[in-house]
Amino acid sequence: MLFSWGSILGAQQLLLLFLLHTSWEVGSGQVLYSVPEEAKHGTFVGRIAQDLGLEVGELVSRLFRVVSKGRRDYLEVNVQNGILFVNSRIDREELCVRSPVCSIQLEVIVEKPLQVFHVEVDIKDINDNPPLFPVKEQKLFISESRLPDSRFPVEGASDPDIGSNALLTYRLSTNHYFILEVKSKNDQNKLVELVLKKPLDREEVAEHHLILTATDGGKPELTGTVQLLITVLDVNDNAPTFERSEYEVKILENAAHGTLVIRLNASDADEGTNREILYFFNSLTPPVIKDKFHINPDTGEILIQGHLDFEDVNSYEIRIDATDKGNPPMIGHCMVLVEVLDDNDNIPDVAVTSLSLPVREDAPSGTVIALISVSDRDSGVNGQVSCSLSPPGPFTLVSTFRNYYSLVLEGSVDRERVPAYELVVTARDGGKPALWATASVSVVIGDVNDNAPTFEQPVYTVFVKENNPPGSHIFTVSASDPDAQENALVSYSLVERRVGERPLSSYVSVHSESGKVYALQPLDHEELELLQFQVSARDAGFPPLGSNVSLQVFVLDENDNSPVVLPPHSGSGAGGVPVTELVSQSVTAGHVVAKIRAVDADSGYNAWLSYELQPESGVGRGPFRVGLYTGEISLTRALEESDGPRQTLLVLVKDHGEPALSTTATVCVSMVENGQPAKTFSGASRISAKSGVGKDTALVDVNVYLIIAICSVSSLLVLSLLLYVALRCSAPPQASHGPGKPTLVCSSEMGSWSYSQQRRQVCSGEGAAKTDLMAFSPNLPPCPVSGERGQKQEAVLDSSGKVGHHGLYTFIFV
Repeated sequence: MLFSWGSILGAQQLLLLFLLHTSWEVGSGQVLYSVPEEAKHGTFVGRIAQDLGLEVGELVSRLFRVVSKGRRDYLEVNVQNGILFVNSRIDREELCVRSPVCSIQLEVIVEKPLQVFHVEVDIKDINDNPPLFPVKEQKLFISESRLPDSRFPVEGASDPDIGSNALLTYRLSTNHYFILEVKSKNDQNKLVELVLKKPLDREEVAEHHLILTATDGGKPELTGTVQLLITVLDVNDNAPTFERSEYEVKILENAAHGTLVIRLNASDADEGTNREILYFFNSLTPPVIKDKFHINPDTGEILIQGHLDFEDVNSYEIRIDATDKGNPPMIGHCMVLVEVLDDNDNIPDVAVTSLSLPVREDAPSGTVIALISVSDRDSGVNGQVSCSLSPPGPFTLVSTFRNYYSLVLEGSVDRERVPAYELVVTARDGGKPALWATASVSVVIGDVNDNAPTFEQPVYTVFVKENNPPGSHIFTVSASDPDAQENALVSYSLVERRVGERPLSSYVSVHSESGKVYALQPLDHEELELLQFQVSARDAGFPPLGSNVSLQVFVLDENDNSPVVLPPHSGSGAGGVPVTELVSQSVTAGHVVAKIRAVDADSGYNAWLSYELQPESGVGRGPFRVGLYTGEISLTRALEESDGPRQTLLVLVKDHGEPALSTTATVCVSMVENGQPAKTFSGASRISAKSGVGKDTALVDVNVYLIIAICSVSSLLVLSLLLYVALRCSAPPQASHGPGKPTLVCSSEMGSWSYSQQRRQVCSGEGAAKTDLMAFSPNLPPCPVSGERGQKQEAVLDSSGKVGHHGLYTFIFV
């Protein structure tokens, strides 16, 4: 039969126009469309944006996109008008083979906020495939002895279309010997047989050439043909026959090699060798059947020799020929239908599509991180899959549609605590025993600048010797930031303030990257004992975060100041004019002739002064001595004529530093006759002159002045203690201090008090009934006192009335 492809194509175009009407429905979160196969590029499918309730103008800004699982991009969406259209050729037979239902599953994703829609496009079949026979020519061998109504099966045609498009009808070309009979087992399987109408005569016609035509039920109809070559055989007039023309067998997939499928038994009415039967696969049996099955030619047993897989082929039609050993041999035929039963032999398949990685620390709960789809090639309960997530954490799986899940953030995450999560999605089917598959999802947490730089401690104490070189490195601050990248990049800077009249930046600087602190100029302990300031550490995040640390820099004293003699003996050394002291010849041993007063701008041992009387060359032991720590020049015995009327004394004043520094003072002592007024330099007279209590008068009675001196010193001591207690209770702590000034408090035969530049005190006396008291301040940091972060020091008034720090004093009684 001849047919025109042009007419078929014209009919197809009409059919396309007829089927172009698409249907859609929204239910349970799914939109359904339909489109015929082989539709041209650009064919309208549906207004997907309108059907999903989305605004067309927001498709681009909301990042509208379509995801098709495991398929090519058959369909596409025009984001300008929201229309779903055909993007590439769709062949239903290629896409779904012979499945009665064929559809394309689409995932539509929009953001701001994130929404996921499920769209199903049903692919409608059109009659685009003609019936096709397995071979172009089928050969049949029929004995002339076959009786009328004998039946001879021929291989039918197949049509990859479905429905009425695959419903085949057959017709046989006109002849005098055969008619065509078709038995329908179902809509798809038909048994096509040639029925002999009258006996064959080989001598009349040795071969018959017939044409078998198959026509499908599509509109327009398509046809296929095959040539039938029938050879008429002579003699053997009885063919083997089976009990049934068709056998049905069910067998489980994955059956072992050598498993028996069926044992066939055919019989032959002939006798002798003509009734001996051999079993073979039909000559038209496809190779795939021969690969899967084996037939024993002698016993008729069909055995499994290949792997049966329900998911590949779920049924086999095996044509068996039973051939006798006659000459010519006679053949009987039967059909064995093998149905393969499903076994749970396929693990589920898990596919993960990442959407929002990495996940920021501040991501809100409900953020969709990934889409997960699962499938199982098995059928029934063996193909039903459920999903679970492990390990427990701030994530969960939410079922969005059949076999589709969303990985959703349901709690808070902290990158500094857990920088990444290794999640395992487990898909488990419903078979027994159940099979499962896993997929790993690595969720990296993106950093947010939520941590400020921190120091190991809030306050650092640094000790620096004075007279340091300019630009010397005195300390290094270091802050850590648990954030990442630029959020953890720390820079350092000074918290600027004024130190006295000068800015802090004139004293110190800090390197912005390393945190090294440098002294920009030599520090002077006598000018600045303690330098307090703050260093700021700030990261490079947005917005930047920072914190401060306090530094206490104690300037340690060096012995860089020589003692200085105070007036009236300040000009008596180094070539100056010595001071002359008058002494009566009647004074006794222990009488104080003069007192040398000196101060040292250093502190501690560097300011602890001692006095030594330098002996004159060529002169024996003189009648004078000097107090080691008081500086009082007194008589060791009564004066004699041999001592001479005038003596010059050289007093060496030195500190206890390393190396020690010293100075000298020269005192001239002149003796006067008894009864002449003698000038005394006792501590009581000096204090009286300083305080204005009395003026220098002639000594009437030395004992009276000694008593007055003792009472004065005692009173001043009590007043000093009361003043100190009052200042401790009322004066506020100070952040910084400046240098003090030397102040003389008192001096007497019992002892004396003196202040150095740093307000350190020395008290001493001589004689058996006297007690020497020495007070000095070591180079130690002040003891912390509560208030203002525990870093402020005690404050006392110095001689100038200013508030300064009160150092730690050590008193030694000798």
